[in-house]
Amino acid sequence: MNLAWSRRGIYILVGLVTVGVLFISLFFALQKPVSVIIDGKLIKSSVLFTGTVGDVLAKNHIKLGQMDKVEPGIDAGVKKNMKIIVTRAFKVKVLADGQVKTIYTTPVSVKEAVELAGFEMGEKDMIKTLATAKVRPNQEIELIRVTEQELTIEEPLPFGVERVDDPTLERGLTKTVKAGKNGVARNKVRITFYNGQEGKREVIGTEVLVPPENKILAMGSITAVSRGGERMNFREARYMQATAYTYTGYRTATGLNPAVGMVAVDPRVIPLGTRLYVEGYGYARAADTGGAVKGDKIDLFMEEYKQCINWGRRVVKVYILE
Repeated sequence: MNLAWSRRGIYILVGLVTVGVLFISLFFALQKPVSVIIDGKLIKSSVLFTGTVGDVLAKNHIKLGQMDKVEPGIDAGVKKNMKIIVTRAFKVKVLADGQVKTIYTTPVSVKEAVELAGFEMGEKDMIKTLATAKVRPNQEIELIRVTEQELTIEEPLPFGVERVDDPTLERGLTKTVKAGKNGVARNKVRITFYNGQEGKREVIGTEVLVPPENKILAMGSITAVSRGGERMNFREARYMQATAYTYTGYRTATGLNPAVGMVAVDPRVIPLGTRLYVEGYGYARAADTGGAVKGDKIDLFMEEYKQCINWGRRVVKVYILE
């Protein structure tokens, strides 16, 4: 009798162990391994039977913010070897219409971020921000309002200049044969405003109301003249304002002692050493400079102070000789 119960006990024990092993095996077999990726970190986990993504997050103490995003959704059933991705929302600033709004969002397009901030983007509006496909944490986005206005404006139409040769005038000199006259144009203008400030203006249509009249300018072509019965060849002639000076106690800019026939010039206009003929003065050479001799001005050396006073200040024709 005791032997029979011992054998029976052994059978019962073996049965219980077998059931326990099967239960444990079934327990592990029913667990579904999953991976959770959050903030760039990988978390390995598992869930029994028909658990959801929400169950996995709760098991791993992962709380979601209002704007956080999880894929698949928290109500999705867990599948074996499923990958769950949690994307945390971050702060983005949007500036528009004089307002600054802060939103919290996961990576979205810049345009979507503007809409999330409650701003409606017009067809011509522009966005100023980083050149990124999706917004980044702490990114600033500025919405620039673009508006256009078209106006009709009457404006002067500038005249041109026609140049003709004049064989009676020295080369370098000009004479106005006919004065020019501006015309009048009616322009259709498109003005572009950026955030209410004018940024661009372009003419999109023109109607000529009064055509302009071109100025006709005679250009001298003579390169030789006769003075005192002597033929004088020159490169060009020009009208210059002439004054006179006498001894100062200093040498000229070329290192020579001043003498009649030496004149002070602006070297940017007439290079030092250039041979000249000055009407009312005679042949000369550019040999000196002066603080007040700038541009089309020339200062003539004379022996006496009285001669300088008598000369005064006058406009003369100056020939730049070959």
